[in-house]
Amino acid sequence: MKLTKKELEEKREYARLLFMNGESNRAIAERTSISENTIGKWANNGGWHEQRAASSISRPQLVNRLLKSIDDLLCEVNERKDPALVASLADKLAKFSAAIERLDKRTSVVDVIDVFMAFNRWMQFRAQSDPEITPELLKTFNKYHDLYINELLQKKMA
Repeated sequence: MKLTKKELEEKREYARLLFMNGESNRAIAERTSISENTIGKWANNGGWHEQRAASSISRPQLVNRLLKSIDDLLCEVNERKDPALVASLADKLAKFSAAIERLDKRTSVVDVIDVFMAFNRWMQFRAQSDPEITPELLKTFNKYHDLYINELLQKKMA
């Protein structure tokens, strides 16, 4: 049975939602009746892996990782007592400090994705009892969420 373009797009969007919620390609393939290879291509071409990765780490986790890196660096300097390492310490600490400060001040792409994911889950829940929330409406929201996130990522990479 050949799918129409609209049906295929709806399945792709459903697959993306499942993927973003942590489902494996195999599970998505089973639930959508789309081949696992096609799911993999959609994920790679659509940047789904990056979006899912960005949505799985929070700002506090990033700050904690940076603080752990600072602690590791200080331990290494204290253990090795290498003058060259000590000389580079101030520059490295300044860079870590600046990164932490930026994380504390700005909303990141991670935050945006977190909000969109929460909103999407809420809309799916509401769709069960609200006839105005149609699959087409959800598809439109997701389209513009993706465009917004991709533009944010492009600005950060530029």
